[in-house]
Amino acid sequence: MSGLAQSIAGAFMGNTLTQYIACLIVSMIPLIELRGAIPVAYLFKAANPEFNLLLGYIIIAVGNMIPVPLVFFFARKVLEWGADKRVIGRFFRFCLEKGHKGGEKLQSKAGRGLFVALMLFVGIPLPGTGAWTGTLAASILDMKFKDSILAVVCGVALAGIIVGLLCTLGFGAWFGIAG
Repeated sequence: MSGLAQSIAGAFMGNTLTQYIACLIVSMIPLIELRGAIPVAYLFKAANPEFNLLLGYIIIAVGNMIPVPLVFFFARKVLEWGADKRVIGRFFRFCLEKGHKGGEKLQSKAGRGLFVALMLFVGIPLPGTGAWTGTLAASILDMKFKDSILAVVCGVALAGIIVGLLCTLGFGAWFGIAG
């Protein structure tokens, strides 16, 4: 294993449980989410043979979904409330605009296929298209809770597959070359 992977993973080498908790926490952070947590899990696996990558994936997917109901029911209200506040208004307006733009983009491309569009929006790992933004867009579009959650779950699964494949290829090449 390369020295870089050892030094990054070494920060969480207390035990395997600490690594799983770190993956859970990283997967819940807006904008980082699953897309950032899966590479972290690969680094942990490279540094710790006891780290179970499949269990890491499950923990990451669950962690990515934990904030989704809160975002669906409360984020829009909190953002609208704070949009005119002095200190937080600028950031809150940015988040609302991002949600509105994401929602408009989904609606214009999807028509009546909004479920599939939301799933692909969340599932294709590009910056700003994760579960948080997708759920906020679904809330702004007044999608039904059940439909939006199911679309986001499917999107998270798709993103997990894509990021996992990219990490497998990338880390395999890196450690094959560096090892």
